[in-house]
Amino acid sequence: MKDLKIVIDFTIKDMIKRKSFIISTLIILILIVIGFNVPNIINAIKGEEGTNEKLLIVDESNIFEGTLENIKTLNLGYDIEISNEKFTFDDIKNKIENEEIETAILIEPKEEKIEIKYIVENINMMQEVPEQIVNAINSVYSNLQISKLGLTQEQLQNITPNFDFKLEQTEEQQASGNILAIMLLSIVLFYAIYFCAYQVSSSITTEKTSKIMETLVTSTSPRTIVLGKTIGIGIVGLLQMILLVATALICAKLFLDEEILNSVLDMSNITPYLGIITVIYFILGYFAYALLYALTGSTVSKPEDIQSANGPVAILAVIGFYLSYFTMMNPTSELNVFASMFPISSPFCMPFRIIMGLASTTDVIISIAILLVTIFVIAKVAIKIYSNAILNYGSKISFKDMVRIYKDKNN
Repeated sequence: MKDLKIVIDFTIKDMIKRKSFIISTLIILILIVIGFNVPNIINAIKGEEGTNEKLLIVDESNIFEGTLENIKTLNLGYDIEISNEKFTFDDIKNKIENEEIETAILIEPKEEKIEIKYIVENINMMQEVPEQIVNAINSVYSNLQISKLGLTQEQLQNITPNFDFKLEQTEEQQASGNILAIMLLSIVLFYAIYFCAYQVSSSITTEKTSKIMETLVTSTSPRTIVLGKTIGIGIVGLLQMILLVATALICAKLFLDEEILNSVLDMSNITPYLGIITVIYFILGYFAYALLYALTGSTVSKPEDIQSANGPVAILAVIGFYLSYFTMMNPTSELNVFASMFPISSPFCMPFRIIMGLASTTDVIISIAILLVTIFVIAKVAIKIYSNAILNYGSKISFKDMVRIYKDKNN
């Protein structure tokens, strides 16, 4: 136990002293702060009153009989000016060039129709008249014509749609939660597990080149080294993840408008139970992938060979992540249930099912049990092969050699 603690302490100190770790953490923290300040930065550049696009609506013939003023109350995201004066196309062009306005709508009667021109400085290839503008003008004109029919208030209510659309499912458990929060949680978990686990193989290979491993092997057992380095890097990774998530939550609270924050991220679904389960799955998922990376890291003796050695494990991790990510599109499917039980994808998928209210306590227990058995099997294989491969300074050990080493070790 004392040797394990020594290896853990050594690994933690080595990790937090690395320039790459410090710089990457600082860069991510800075990006988080800047990211949550993007709306404030845009407002500072444009100015508080210049955030809305200036739109001039010209109704020279007064076709709308003054009802266009109602458009201003619809909150379309435009700074709207209504005019009944005579404006030619050249007049509007000059206003746009002088930056008095950015866009304009010119309403003119033409035979039996009403021609509405949407004027901009440059037309993009895929640009069309904004749908909200079209709907607003149609609505105002329809209301004007309906009012001329002399209908009673009751008749107006009967012809005006008053639908209340709701999305429901036939499953007994109702899915709840914010899909953006779920996706962010899944991405954060994948980043934390994958990159922290990757550091295990990188650390092992680097120490082999500096001959530190020879000292460790002579002073303690290979099993202690594997578990000590895995736990040490895991502790650093967990603390880093907590720091990043805490910084993101603080920045969201400080820099984002409360209405915007609530519309984008539903914090009501972030419960203590979810936090505990997420940490558990981070630890278990990390251990599963870290032990695999410890195995691949011990099979090479040069840092430049790490990428190729880690390739199969990286592919496995990506498959697990995307298996859980794509099943979010249909959370009640059997594939989603499978992904929450399958050990390579359950660390990313099960927290999602919990936040959606689709996972029972029994499901969580079974998923964790499967993950624990998988970790035990991986640890047994990894430690046995690691014991023989760790002092290999020659060529990369192939899969065939690993099978042979494992069999020899058993014999």
